[in-house]
Amino acid sequence: MKSNIVFADARIKAAFNKLRASKTESKMLHEFMLRAFDDLEKDAFCGIQIPKNLIPKEYEKRYGKLNNLWKYNLPNAWRLIYTIKTEEVLVLSVVLEWMDHKNYERRFGY
Repeated sequence: MKSNIVFADARIKAAFNKLRASKTESKMLHEFMLRAFDDLEKDAFCGIQIPKNLIPKEYEKRYGKLNNLWKYNLPNAWRLIYTIKTEEVLVLSVVLEWMDHKNYERRFGY
């Protein structure tokens, strides 16, 4: 199912834009995320669904009740975390966060 990519809030969007201006490996992370966004625009369900009981309480405090949570595996063990929302016939992939594998394991208690 096709979707539009949006950021959960202005802070996430600003952090993403800051990656683009970077001269370090963060610039590569920006490129990896652009490819992920292309995939998500084609199919919002292309990631891996995270079980509801593993949704971090921090996300619900920050964004309200989430009915679903997904991860998209990026190169170099980075993870893109997003939720899928529908607005009438419009599907949105809402980017919540990205993190390296170590922080991903901490956040989800693995």
